[in-house]
Amino acid sequence: MTTVGVVGSASDPPARPWLAHYPPGIPADIDVPLRRLPDLVADIVASEPDRLAFIYYGAKWTYRRFWAEAGAFAATLQRDGLRPGDRLGLYLPNCPMYPIAFFGALRAGVTVVQVSPLYIAQDLVHLLTDSTPSAVVTLEILYPNLAKVAGDVPPIPTYVARLREFYPAWKRPFVNSVLRRRRMPTEFPRGPGVRAWAAAVRGEPIARDATGDPATEVAVLQYTGGTTGRPKAAMLTHRNLVANALQCAAWFKKKTAERHVVLAAVPFFHVYGMTVALNYPLAVGATIVIQTRPDTDESLALMRRYSPTEFPGVPAMYSGINHHPHVDRYNIRSIEVCVSGSAPLPVEVAKRFEALTGGHLIEGYGLTEASPVTHANPVFGERRVGTIGLPFPSTDQRVIDLESGRGPLPPGTPGELCVRGPQVMLGYYRQPEETAGVLVDGWLRTGDIASIDDAGYVTIIDRKKDLINVGGMKVYPREVEEVLFQHPAVLEAAAVGVPDEMHGEVVKAFVVRKPNAELTEADVIQFVRERIAHYKAPRSVEFLDALPRTGVQKVLRRVLRDGAAGPAR
Repeated sequence: MTTVGVVGSASDPPARPWLAHYPPGIPADIDVPLRRLPDLVADIVASEPDRLAFIYYGAKWTYRRFWAEAGAFAATLQRDGLRPGDRLGLYLPNCPMYPIAFFGALRAGVTVVQVSPLYIAQDLVHLLTDSTPSAVVTLEILYPNLAKVAGDVPPIPTYVARLREFYPAWKRPFVNSVLRRRRMPTEFPRGPGVRAWAAAVRGEPIARDATGDPATEVAVLQYTGGTTGRPKAAMLTHRNLVANALQCAAWFKKKTAERHVVLAAVPFFHVYGMTVALNYPLAVGATIVIQTRPDTDESLALMRRYSPTEFPGVPAMYSGINHHPHVDRYNIRSIEVCVSGSAPLPVEVAKRFEALTGGHLIEGYGLTEASPVTHANPVFGERRVGTIGLPFPSTDQRVIDLESGRGPLPPGTPGELCVRGPQVMLGYYRQPEETAGVLVDGWLRTGDIASIDDAGYVTIIDRKKDLINVGGMKVYPREVEEVLFQHPAVLEAAAVGVPDEMHGEVVKAFVVRKPNAELTEADVIQFVRERIAHYKAPRSVEFLDALPRTGVQKVLRRVLRDGAAGPAR
């Protein structure tokens, strides 16, 4: 329901019982300065230019070097014709190229479009068509995916680097050999519009950073499906990102400031990784140890070598460390704080990880539309197991009735969780109707069913609609189903999330074959994996005679999830 005034006036001063449960030193509100995101990092560059900004498998960038290369890339974008408000796609895994390109774009006034490196084929076409970037930044190992869709999107100039460029010189032959074993490209691509990254970050930096209104200038287009449908871009302003970085800094404030090293294994392209593993650490002058992909063996090796104090992650990552057969061989007790997001954190996983590290592992909550963090359990205060904790400073919350949209509801009453604060998005890019459906009188309707207790701690009861959460990566059933329907042997199809010990959930497909068609489970899985990101592909397929439906022929995904649909005879 989107009727204006239903959720409550934006000027209503709600009660904040949760403030009584804030640990000492955590402010009720934060002062969000009228500054752009790069300004926060510029302060660190000015005060401590020789502090390490990030480390990548032995290669190191000081804040001085990082800012010089980001400034040079900003100048390159300007020379190549990009203007404030234009868009730059980042099609990258975690690597030094990411923060350099990210902040280079922002310094030039260009909006960053986050593109998952897992995207291929139709995923890429939809995102590039919708966001219309003026250029893309990528690696040679991903460039072939862009080349394959070149005929389906307008020509896009592309800045390309070889992955080996970011490693220490002595490691570069080893990188090439690994890529060759994995049958991945190692040569610099040739083609129209291809530009060398090395040249783009050389030369004089931008003469003067772009200026704009932080409250309205869109820094990032972060794609999400909201609660249903095709992915759409949340417009996150500079003020949104500055606010959430400072909220994180206030909430995760260290008791001592001697060392602050963050192991960034969560992907930067995901809104959670962008804030907790990139923006927030850089805003407070931390050193980021960049890990290309979340691999348990590699994470443990990096912990042993660099002794990180923070390790943001998702439950599957902590579970992987807990169950590693040789975890006792690694010294991981440098860990002080971990915040787990993107999926529910099992109690036993948290207890075991804290016993191994001696640190604090807290559960948080957020969503793309809120940059993303809105809640977390206190680090050094009362943690209530099974809850997502308390609202961040400057963040209000309430639950409203699921049918009427009226509220707030009394403590303990389930309803739809709504939040408001300076981290809440401007809206969806070119989607005014979708925006009106979730932003009501200054409140963001999260789509999650929750209850709030007397103290303000929030328990998530269920997710609205049918969003599937694969290890923190959101999958929308419609995306999977659209691919399934492309198979010539498929008559009907539905996708749901089913429990999985490692990933929380994985995709399961239910398929009705066309009469006399031959189709196996392996056929279906391979067909989908060739067309969209692998994590979206079903891990299992069940063939049915018919899909269960309502009287108006809507597929009953709940029945499929509950296992009430019988297999084909």
